[in-house]
Amino acid sequence: GQWDAITVNRGKNVVARMPYVLKKRYGLTYLLSPPLTQTLGPWFIQSKAKYTKQLSHQKKILNELINKLPRFDLFRQAFSPSVTNMLPFFWSGFSFTTLYTYRIEDLTDLDCIWSGFRENIKTDIRKAKKKLSIRSDLGFQKFIEIHSLTYKRQGKPLPHTEELLYRLDDACCKHNAGRLFFAQDAKNRIHGVLYFIWDKHTGYYLMGGADPALRNSGAGSLLVWEAIQFASRVTKVFDYRGSMIESIERFFRAFGAKQVPYFQVRKMSRRMHAIDCGRDLIRLALNK
Repeated sequence: GQWDAITVNRGKNVVARMPYVLKKRYGLTYLLSPPLTQTLGPWFIQSKAKYTKQLSHQKKILNELINKLPRFDLFRQAFSPSVTNMLPFFWSGFSFTTLYTYRIEDLTDLDCIWSGFRENIKTDIRKAKKKLSIRSDLGFQKFIEIHSLTYKRQGKPLPHTEELLYRLDDACCKHNAGRLFFAQDAKNRIHGVLYFIWDKHTGYYLMGGADPALRNSGAGSLLVWEAIQFASRVTKVFDYRGSMIESIERFFRAFGAKQVPYFQVRKMSRRMHAIDCGRDLIRLALNK
């Protein structure tokens, strides 16, 4: 009940759409993305005309979407990697930052994918296979327990409520679009977990976690490999959901995935800009 979308029509046909989450706080209006959603942004029908006309088509469609946005104090979304023409947003006063994800863009040849792994990843997988089995039937509560351990080790709370995670899992189950993976040893200890979601185009490594006391078993690498093999049966692309954290990026890159850029787009009203500047001044003063 917190989202809406604007559309552009040609006759009875929808030719473009832009969804957003609408939040209001202290009299301010925010247009955002849903939690645990890597990318959102505009969708529009691709033109089959010559390239110059394609750009003209995109400019017109995107300008219509931008002009239909409700009044806001902050707009912030990361757009799909398929949205590469950012000029209409730039010309309308939006700013954008480049982010990166990693993708395996062809899941048809698992042998080729395996050959692209770094040797240490292959070694971890072989080692883990000798001690661990992969299960998917231990339930979502057990997943949350192990998923939470990673944050506990870092002294952080879960970034999302359990209620939200359960709602997400329920929706994925109803649409046959989510699968749990557990790496378990002979003593029934869970070494690591992974939650994979997908549609007909792309699958995503949504969440994962590991028991800090059992982190050296290679479970993380084995879980990713199992998820990739499963993905090859249900979708076309495996997306690691990226990370700008260096250690996580290094792990994802070791699977031979392709680095794919996408844009985080932002625009603030004048009063939001003043509030944001005030926050920066307060942080600067406190740091002193």
